[in-house]
Amino acid sequence: MNIKLVVSTIAALLICNASLAGHHETEQSPNETVAVNWLKAQATGKEETIAYVASNLADDGQIFGDRYVGFGFTFNPNDEGKMIVDRIIPNSPAAEILKSGDEFTVVNGVSVRKATMDKLSFRGKPGEAVKATIKRGGKRQNIEVSRGIISNNSNKSELIADLETGNADDWPFELKINEVLSKDNIVYVWSTGKDVDTVVDLPFEQHVVTRFVFNEEGKVQAVGRLSEDRFVLEQTGYNISR
Repeated sequence: MNIKLVVSTIAALLICNASLAGHHETEQSPNETVAVNWLKAQATGKEETIAYVASNLADDGQIFGDRYVGFGFTFNPNDEGKMIVDRIIPNSPAAEILKSGDEFTVVNGVSVRKATMDKLSFRGKPGEAVKATIKRGGKRQNIEVSRGIISNNSNKSELIADLETGNADDWPFELKINEVLSKDNIVYVWSTGKDVDTVVDLPFEQHVVTRFVFNEEGKVQAVGRLSEDRFVLEQTGYNISR
């Protein structure tokens, strides 16, 4: 759960386009129903989310994740105290240096363990070099990676694999659907989510606008979202400084 949205952006997406058909209609279209139920499944649980994605995302569908500055790899958060590279994002800084299975042991002088997971310097200024030590094939080696801007997109199999690594116990959250707007094969859903940050045990809420694109068969072809990630950080006690 990134800095993307301000209130004016929500207003622009959900109000200014007068040609969109909204919730003033009594019945939802089939695409609107799929979009809303997609979000409800995400709020319900891990298995429900995976099952809904498997059934409703087109085989060639794409998930457009939040952009960020970093290395460009995923890891299994359930390996407590360890950071072992799982999937490497193509064309990212990580793609030039890291391999799946590499284990980070030190990042910019900070040893990787459970208590330091939120203190590792993967995120920060673009182009800035980060020195690290990894373990590959039982041997340690020093590497240096310059952070870059990452487009964190996933295909269907990659998304399901990433979902499988999630912790089912931390999954459910409170969801409110505020408005659904659609035109042709595009559906926008404005929702509010309430959850608890498990690292600091503090509650937060955020508005999210999710954009769904459907193919002619009624399957989800693409999903992207805008969310109040800076606002979430502030609610859970974090701040961003230069």
